[in-house]
Amino acid sequence: MKTLLLLRHAKSSWKFPDLTDHDRPLNRRGKRDAPRMGRTLKERELVPDLVISSTATRAMDTASAVAKHSGYKGKRIKFESLYAAGPPAYLAVLQEVADNYHRVLIVGHNPGVEELIEMLTGEIHIIPTCTLAQIKFDIEKWSTVLRRRTDRGRLVEIFKPDESE
Repeated sequence: MKTLLLLRHAKSSWKFPDLTDHDRPLNRRGKRDAPRMGRTLKERELVPDLVISSTATRAMDTASAVAKHSGYKGKRIKFESLYAAGPPAYLAVLQEVADNYHRVLIVGHNPGVEELIEMLTGEIHIIPTCTLAQIKFDIEKWSTVLRRRTDRGRLVEIFKPDESE
């Protein structure tokens, strides 16, 4: 059994017009919500075994705050391929995860996150910033995620920051 925790980055700031989209930081709400989501993971006993993030500043800052407040002590891996990516890029990253990791957190962006949830579960959901989807797979190897259309995951729960704590 494998669990994917798929998180859209926390709310970012548009305050600095000279920054590229990739380099936008979290705004005040994002800095509040990311630690909340980390504490939710800890309280729900969903601390990941591995944290993967897009290289965008807002995604890395979200991953860092969630990791810190969940009690996660492992490494965080960054993939530039997840920035502005669609489901195939997320799947490629996920299918390369070592099988000793059972619960993986990926921090990414919309619309890719919403599209990936639909692809993995067959369900359509609106995923606001800093919202997390918990998806379980009845598999032993990450490389087999969605190899066949019948190998879909099961959406267990969606956690929103305003519903946390």
